[in-house]
Amino acid sequence: MKKIEAIIKPFKLDEVKEALQDVGVQGLSVVEVKGFGRQKGHTELYRGAEYVVDFLPKVKIEVVLPDEQAEGAIQAILTAARTDKIGDGKIFVSTIEQAIRIRTGESGDDAL
Repeated sequence: MKKIEAIIKPFKLDEVKEALQDVGVQGLSVVEVKGFGRQKGHTELYRGAEYVVDFLPKVKIEVVLPDEQAEGAIQAILTAARTDKIGDGKIFVSTIEQAIRIRTGESGDDAL
């Protein structure tokens, strides 16, 4: 099993969700996050004073899939989240040793 974590621009969430559904992803988790990478934030003007906004709003999507679905999901995220501008985000893939559905006790791929 693989866990895919994608940090994307907030306005791309609906497109990414639909793209993942199109490749057969059953469920996902979404968390609003703030952070910065190469963008390094930006400056804004408020009541005549300039200040730096270090952390930019992003959305983190987490999904756990069987190994055979992972590559399709990664490609779906890449295609749907890309704007070709700085700050498009990142995708992280890690291996999951075990998953257990609490309600039924199913484990492994059956729990997904």
